[in-house]
Amino acid sequence: MLEGLDPEQREVATALHGPVCVLAGAGTGKTRAITHRIAYGVRAGILQPSSVLAVTFTARAAGEMRGRLRQLGASGVQARTFHSAALRQLQYFWPKAVGGSLPRIIDRKIQLVADAAAASRIRLDRGELRDVTAEIEWSKVTQTIPADYAAAAVKAGREAPRDRAEIAQLYAAYEDVKRGRGVIDFEDVLLLTVGILQDQHHIAEAVRAQYQHFVVDEYQDVSPLQQRLLELWLGERDSLCVVGDASQTIYSFTGATPDHLLDFRTRHPGATVVKLVRDYRSTPQVVHLANGLLAQARGRAADHRLELISQRAAGPEPGYAEYADEPAEAEGAARRIRDLMASGTPASEIAILFRTNSQSEIYEQALADVAVPYQLRGAERFFERPEVKRAIHALRGAARFGGNDSLLDDAPDLPSQVRAVLSGDGWTDQPPAGSGAVRERWESLAALANLAQDFAAAKADATLGDLVAELEERAGAQHAPTVQGVTLASLHSAKGLEWDVVFLVGVAEGMMPISYAKTDEQIEEERRLLYVGVTRARQHLSVSWSQSRSPGGRPNRRPSRFLDGLRPGSVTTVGRRGATGPGGPGGIERGAAGGALGDAPRRTTRTPARCRVCGRTLNDAGEMKLMRCEDCPSDMDEGLYERLRDWRAVQAQGSGQPDFCVFTDKTLMAIAEAVPSTPVELARIPGVRARKLNRYGTDVLAICAGQEPDTGEDEE
Repeated sequence: MLEGLDPEQREVATALHGPVCVLAGAGTGKTRAITHRIAYGVRAGILQPSSVLAVTFTARAAGEMRGRLRQLGASGVQARTFHSAALRQLQYFWPKAVGGSLPRIIDRKIQLVADAAAASRIRLDRGELRDVTAEIEWSKVTQTIPADYAAAAVKAGREAPRDRAEIAQLYAAYEDVKRGRGVIDFEDVLLLTVGILQDQHHIAEAVRAQYQHFVVDEYQDVSPLQQRLLELWLGERDSLCVVGDASQTIYSFTGATPDHLLDFRTRHPGATVVKLVRDYRSTPQVVHLANGLLAQARGRAADHRLELISQRAAGPEPGYAEYADEPAEAEGAARRIRDLMASGTPASEIAILFRTNSQSEIYEQALADVAVPYQLRGAERFFERPEVKRAIHALRGAARFGGNDSLLDDAPDLPSQVRAVLSGDGWTDQPPAGSGAVRERWESLAALANLAQDFAAAKADATLGDLVAELEERAGAQHAPTVQGVTLASLHSAKGLEWDVVFLVGVAEGMMPISYAKTDEQIEEERRLLYVGVTRARQHLSVSWSQSRSPGGRPNRRPSRFLDGLRPGSVTTVGRRGATGPGGPGGIERGAAGGALGDAPRRTTRTPARCRVCGRTLNDAGEMKLMRCEDCPSDMDEGLYERLRDWRAVQAQGSGQPDFCVFTDKTLMAIAEAVPSTPVELARIPGVRARKLNRYGTDVLAICAGQEPDTGEDEE
């Protein structure tokens, strides 16, 4: 389970107790590290699969995590988005907590906002409707009520699309409309779950009894509301592992903040902090540009940036190109993509990334003009396409009645069976000429055929029924397979993805940073957005801009200030920082006396754990806890161990938790072998973290000394 992990990833995988914070730079294998951590804990018997909840921010990421955990033998672990996990709990507990069935969840707010505006006699155009809706969403995820909106917006430095008092009025009216129709929205799922867990302790304890261990991915994107929900899930426990990178905070407009990540050690002084900086995605040339972008950054997130170190062979230098106008820039990118594809680069390994969705149309036209297939990320969901629905229906029928289907007579394996079924829907091995709807339908079916090929390669004995089950799970999580076309995407929607070739287009002042970014904080978020774009590229990176918007226009645009000192022939306009800031190199920091991450960095080298009996290096988590091999002789005080078990049962019953939430059997065995006499000696035992030491230390030391623990209870 630990083979193939680098030293820092291995630290993540084996740090199974207490609070753990993983600062993971782009491309450093964070998903690999945390999935191996969960699977290693399950294999070692320390984590029960059903007691682990892994939370991330997109259904696609959750689906990918479930797939990896399944391959690693930890298929019982729940991997969900915050909303999915909250909705599941809300649906289950609503009849007990409120009564009746859960109200219907609306898909889109904008019509209700329009109705609220009409009821308030406030006229909003389409753009204002969208902006006011965004303000309502921000208010809810920051737990701001209508009466407090104006003050909160000023404090947060938000530029309101209308008078703040009007927005507060619209927000209140929207809530009235929603209540009157008996519906709830996306944010209400979290708000109502938080309310129930706060107010009804028996329900909170039931949830905590189910989930004892939490992993949160993309922790820099947590909103105050999501953080509150996480705290309620945790209760007084500290079995939490968070993973994030402050330099990839690009969603602050939705209420996301890196403060929870950067303040993690303040809240958890005993936390272990592991920094992943070995970049396995990008070439040294791409990584050099990414590091250069952050070297000029300012602000708190920049103070904790990670200096990436590429682990790949050298590649080409990033290319920079200036064009006379936007159509020329789009045509230049399309021609280069056509040439790359002619030389063997798959279309699915190429992406064009831009700052705003409005930039996509000109690139769609340019690619169509040179007959290059493309897919627009954020368009119609893959599993909602009619041809995909028909294909899955046909595959399901073939899986059920395949023995009587002549199409499958000459199909000996899963990929050929899938191709045979898809051929019945008009699919062929060769793509149709040109682009348009016919080509798009072919690309969808080709994606299913390719997925079948990959699925069979990963699971040699897979059947058609297994594939259908996989497709249904992916459909539920909206985890679409790769479509064979060039990806067109905004920088925000490209987060979490990667390609061999990336074209960053429109990198000019006014677009990057965007013209409405005025404050220092807004400018720095734009820089981080460009950093995310750069780190999507594995090997080839092209950065371009145009001097004017349209042919014949005034050539008054200049390249983005973020490229100053980085592109050839330019000089930096701000002071450069040193190569390594407080975020520093990779490594491990053990729990300190407190403070935010990086305030008092203390890099330590962890010596291998060795058996105290025979001296052999220990790798198994259970053996590391005992500090001896399982088969080495034990000097455990059996009587003490039984007394500790009896005491633990009383504590668990009193708190309504399973026994192992107090201390695991292995920890009690380690205590009974060591027989500590002081808090310092007790704290040295793996599994006895600061919180448990404070809560149970006096009792445990009393039992070890042959005394009865103090059972007196405070008077209410």
